[in-house]
Amino acid sequence: MRENSLALFNAVFTAVNLLGILPMAHRLILALLALLVASQAHAHGGGIDKLGCHHNRKAGGYHCHRGVLAGQSFGTKQEALDRLQQGQSKQNVPAPGASNSITGKARIIDGDTIEISGKRIRLHGIDAPESKQKCTAEGKEWACGQEATFALAQFIETHWVTCKGNKRDRYGRVIAVCFVGSHDLNAMMVREGWALAYRRYSMDYVDEENKAREDGLGIWRGEFVPPWERRKR
Repeated sequence: MRENSLALFNAVFTAVNLLGILPMAHRLILALLALLVASQAHAHGGGIDKLGCHHNRKAGGYHCHRGVLAGQSFGTKQEALDRLQQGQSKQNVPAPGASNSITGKARIIDGDTIEISGKRIRLHGIDAPESKQKCTAEGKEWACGQEATFALAQFIETHWVTCKGNKRDRYGRVIAVCFVGSHDLNAMMVREGWALAYRRYSMDYVDEENKAREDGLGIWRGEFVPPWERRKR
């Protein structure tokens, strides 16, 4: 290690000397700084992977700098993957400071997400096609994700929306059932075939989905990939 550090210093010092225009003292300082950064990077070990983590060669273990696992350390990468999987299987977690009810003008994000007063709200128990998702009907592709977004916008129109919920998902969005007057928007989206009952988290809207399937409404008029499968691609 000592020989490697000395060789590294000599290489850096030689490169800095090529600048020529700097005083000797400044060249030495630059070389020392470069050596310090390089040696720390070497000790830290390993590049950041897709999880935002790396194997720490000096201290051992697996440490995360970015993403949902940022700031956490694990014995192995598999432990980090297990922790991530646990987080994904628990969409609803307590939302500190979240109110039970949010009311106001809604901005439509997609077929199952809106925003009120700067708060992102994920409609509880349903999953709509992704914004850019395509479905097929009679052998032709159509923009079912875009149409689902339009459908939610039509249901809401210019009405105020009230959303009730005090949980958040792993993205920080409030999980809620939203209403226009007495009409449950979550149920309406599923009943009209623009979203599926998200059985992984709730069975609340299974009856609405069954009815939409029977009537061939919305995405049920053709073939489609369930949104949760589409996101894996």
